Amino acid sequence: MKPARVLNGGAASKGATISVELQNDHDFEEWREVARQLVASEVPPDRISWASANEGARDLFASTIQTAYPSAPSRPVRATKNFLQRASRAVMHKSNRRLPLLYRVLWRLQADRHLLEKTSDPDVLQLAQLDREVRRDIHKMRAFVRFRLARDLDGIDRYVAWFEPDHAIVKANADFFLNRFAGQRWSILTPQLSLHWDGSQLATRPGVQRGDGPGEDGTEALWQSYYASIFNPARLKVSMMVKEMPRRYWKNLPEAQLIPGLIASAQARETRMVSAGGDPFQQPAPTSLEEIARRISTCTACPIGCNGTRAVAGEGPDNAQLMIVGEQPGDHEEQQGHPFVGPAGQLLDKQLALAELDRSQIRMTNAVKHFKFERSGKRRLHQNPTAGEIDRCRWWLDAERRIVRPAVILAMGASAGRAILGRTPSIARDRGVPFPLPDGSQLWLTAHPSYVLRLSGEARERERRRLEHDLLALRSAMTRNLPEQAMTT
Repeated sequence: MKPARVLNGGAASKGATISVELQNDHDFEEWREVARQLVASEVPPDRISWASANEGARDLFASTIQTAYPSAPSRPVRATKNFLQRASRAVMHKSNRRLPLLYRVLWRLQADRHLLEKTSDPDVLQLAQLDREVRRDIHKMRAFVRFRLARDLDGIDRYVAWFEPDHAIVKANADFFLNRFAGQRWSILTPQLSLHWDGSQLATRPGVQRGDGPGEDGTEALWQSYYASIFNPARLKVSMMVKEMPRRYWKNLPEAQLIPGLIASAQARETRMVSAGGDPFQQPAPTSLEEIARRISTCTACPIGCNGTRAVAGEGPDNAQLMIVGEQPGDHEEQQGHPFVGPAGQLLDKQLALAELDRSQIRMTNAVKHFKFERSGKRRLHQNPTAGEIDRCRWWLDAERRIVRPAVILAMGASAGRAILGRTPSIARDRGVPFPLPDGSQLWLTAHPSYVLRLSGEARERERRRLEHDLLALRSAMTRNLPEQAMTT
């Protein structure tokens, strides 16, 4: 590649515009080297006109005589790691304002190292927007590239995909596809640039037209069958789906042909799902804890019950004097099928031991019986249930309370408090003091152990001590009002 050209006007005045011509105006390393030299030479942003070698147009008032960089730059150039990361992505943006913006931010960083922390600054806002849009485009390419089977001239299989990125992200995504599909030959065709992997070497070629992309192959039906089988009408949110899978990508996705029909039939399919499982709230209330466990395993009364996870029933004696109610099972609880066995449960066990409360004598359960989550790669991240979902699942908790008839209920977290009270309480205001309930039992509120684990340092220790204090106060109250054997072995 030819080096970038920095042009100025020899005999022109000191304030003359400098035209900087890049061979590849989306190449961060090329821009970085030129920008570093210009800042070192104390050339302010308003004296620079940026251009690409293939644009064929420059500032009409910029001079056109090539000159060398100064041999002895007058000052060192500094840039923060945060800026370099953002700039390396923002340079791939299609906006014509990206190069002047990047240089302007770099120039300002020399006098203000904390510039990027000023999130209301116009330049910082623009940089964040360009960075965000490029990162989103990178993600969309990874999510919506669909390979179709073709053949090379030597008869070996090659998988070919067509994609239309918004920005110059194709090279930036090459490593992702190399790591995923290193053992196969593949090509990704785009209007900007094409990638070709032969199993040992990656080659780049000019962009192509849509008609040069692959046609349908035998895997189309597999994609459609898979998508139809995982499409859950009970969790359908059209606006969210279109946000995550914009319509502009649909023409390249085999499964997208099914989307209009699946949306149109969603309500009818949801009705059939509920009918197949039976509406639990139209049936007689369960009369045993075993019946609750059996029936919640097929409950589809809310979207959480339709997300493919198994329900986690409560555990503990059917005559326990103390019932502890959490929000919902987590990832560990759903996998093992038992409540309070993950990190939050382990912390709770330690705090119960300090308060001399025997877990084996306590009924442990949750306000919501299924695990609500969102995926992040291979991980399942906890999502808070909505008020409507908590209220819907309250029917099961009420049945559990009627069977166990605990004298004291400890609700951990606002969601658990809502499941008992029918309204969302303030844990900060109401924790650590008893509330009388209509059935004669007492309600105590405290923070959920998972909240403690989300904190760090002094804040975590302070909140752990508050949880310990709440449990000690609860035990003291129970000691005064209940037989000792009701709480300990």
